[in-house]
Amino acid sequence: MIITHGSEPAPSRPVALTIGNFDGVHRGHEAIVARVRKVAEERRLVSCVLTFEPHPREFFAPDTAPTRLTSMREKLELLSALDIERVHVQRFTPGFAALAPDAFVEETLSQKLRARWILVGDDFRYGAKRAGNYDTLSHRGKDLGFIVETMPTVADNGIRVSSSAVRNALATGDLERAWRLLGRRYTISGRVIHGQKLGRQLGYATANVELEHNRPPLFGIYAVRVFGIDRRSRDGVASLGYRPTVTNERTPTLEVHLFDFSADIYGVRVRVEFLVKLRDEEKFPDLEALKVAIANDCVAARRALLTFDGNH
Repeated sequence: MIITHGSEPAPSRPVALTIGNFDGVHRGHEAIVARVRKVAEERRLVSCVLTFEPHPREFFAPDTAPTRLTSMREKLELLSALDIERVHVQRFTPGFAALAPDAFVEETLSQKLRARWILVGDDFRYGAKRAGNYDTLSHRGKDLGFIVETMPTVADNGIRVSSSAVRNALATGDLERAWRLLGRRYTISGRVIHGQKLGRQLGYATANVELEHNRPPLFGIYAVRVFGIDRRSRDGVASLGYRPTVTNERTPTLEVHLFDFSADIYGVRVRVEFLVKLRDEEKFPDLEALKVAIANDCVAARRALLTFDGNH
């Protein structure tokens, strides 16, 4: 997969294009990418995704923007797994946000990306003040030499598959519903970094996983599987939250205690797969009570993972 950026000149071959944030790369996104790839093959074009950094809602209203399901790196890895040939990352700046719809179409879609076929959702909006829509894009396509198509909504039991639906499922601890919407288990990836070593003092050493965005979509204690350490996955229990028993900081931390494992993995990039929510995060009166809770969490996680294996 080729990754290009807003300031780079366009490669020589024209593209079959889709446009969006693709946060989470869920089943709806997979259907879009599959359609783009099919058309690209039929028309001898390059399959391409145009996405944005930061998310436009983070640009316009950072305090109320939705939490990200995936970092940019995770998004690119997921799109690569879908065999898209090119992803163009457009930096969402004040200047880009102010582009009139016609300017966006002509400068970005036609000249820079050389789009010949474009797939958008039925609610697609673009340009300054979101003034452009499917009808205006299709009309401009007749002048600039590209065709526009819309993609019907992908639904799960009558409910639209969307990034918002995935966020809601994760926030409420409904990991099974998140699985159905995503088409895979929800994961967070990051490097293992040094922490305060408190878990080791309590008898439960943890891998402190660096979060690539500071507003994760889920919190609590989970039974997990961890990939990236060696050829096999590793079972464990994870805490994702603010560690209220030991700190007053408001930066979330992801810590994973791996069962039957003691090797040094600092610097390793791992992928934590969330399988079962055990409980919400709590503030305990002292470290001894926290230690007892961790022990109980380990028992519960092992039991949950055994049940999980038997039913999935």
